[in-house]
Amino acid sequence: MAARTVTSLAPLPPGADVVVIGAGIMGLSIAYELARLPGKRSIVVLDEGYLCGGASGRNGGGIRAQWSDALSVSLMQESLREFKAFARRHRINTWYREGGYLFLARNAARRSELEKSVAVQREAGLKTRLLEPQEITEIVPELDPTGVEVASYNPHDAVVFPWPFVWGYAEGAIQHGATVHTFVRARSIETQNGVVTGVATSRGVIQTGTVVLAAGAWSPELARTAGVTLPTHPHRHEICATEPLKPWLTPLVADLTDGLYFSQSTRGEIVGGIANARVPEGPTQGSSARFLALYARALTARCPRLGAVRVLRQWAGLYDISPDQRPIVGRVSSVAGLYLTSGFVGHGFMMAPVIAKRLSRLIARDETSDELEAWSLTRFQTGRLLDGGMIIG
Repeated sequence: MAARTVTSLAPLPPGADVVVIGAGIMGLSIAYELARLPGKRSIVVLDEGYLCGGASGRNGGGIRAQWSDALSVSLMQESLREFKAFARRHRINTWYREGGYLFLARNAARRSELEKSVAVQREAGLKTRLLEPQEITEIVPELDPTGVEVASYNPHDAVVFPWPFVWGYAEGAIQHGATVHTFVRARSIETQNGVVTGVATSRGVIQTGTVVLAAGAWSPELARTAGVTLPTHPHRHEICATEPLKPWLTPLVADLTDGLYFSQSTRGEIVGGIANARVPEGPTQGSSARFLALYARALTARCPRLGAVRVLRQWAGLYDISPDQRPIVGRVSSVAGLYLTSGFVGHGFMMAPVIAKRLSRLIARDETSDELEAWSLTRFQTGRLLDGGMIIG
């Protein structure tokens, strides 16, 4: 029997038990975890582009347990374990580099937030510690601590190369019986009397009673076709990479004041980005000179030795932002059979391995979890918004 692969040529099946819209790391990890659970079910994953063409292939690869709430800290401790074991489990090199995260606070408000976050993290068992400005250069000697009030450092946070995780989950899902179809556009989620009945695509309709909407910044448009208002919006985020340098930067450095972050890849490149409020509205993924100017000024102010380093390339992806900057995950109460994974800002990649486990169990076993309860869409209807906390970029 020929090996099954990701395909853009094979005909779509007329029906499936589950259709996942979006073949980023979120959609593929959900398909993988769902396919592994006991019970035979047909699973189809659709994407209008190629693997790694969306946000999953355009992010900086940072993964961390440094968060400001106990729920996220616990979830990311588990997710980090999944990331660390991924290479062995899926037999693929992920360039996993455990160099830590170094967060910088430059004003009293950010200092207070960081101190509270570190207390939460230490209560959860993390080895995070607060650093005074003079201690920062013990971690990164080249960093200028001028203006920094306090920093936090956890040596067990990490940086990875994103693409192998997308490929690994795709191959794993296929090995367990799922099919992954690229260059197929999902046009609408079909419903009848408040129940999912299928997905209309650019190549026909797939009948199904279960749809997982994992289309990132394009999710609101598809949710509307099922009569669901998703309160998220896309925001362009840009990144650039420099020429390779000899290894010298251990942690990922992140400034909570202006959203600057940068790390060094295993290939030696300095990869980073910065918050930029002035971007075009809508799902635009073009690059801009404004970003490069903002990033270069901030980066060289923090680390003057990088002033002479050449930028080789820059690119953009889309953040999927909810009103409280927290995810929207779980079933939709008004449409039976519809499940959401939205609003992760720039952190869906790092949370995907654990979200996939939780959501697949909800779909297959009706088994809920603290994350699914806290991050339900219903919080926007009841006004129970959550605190953002430690969002960068």
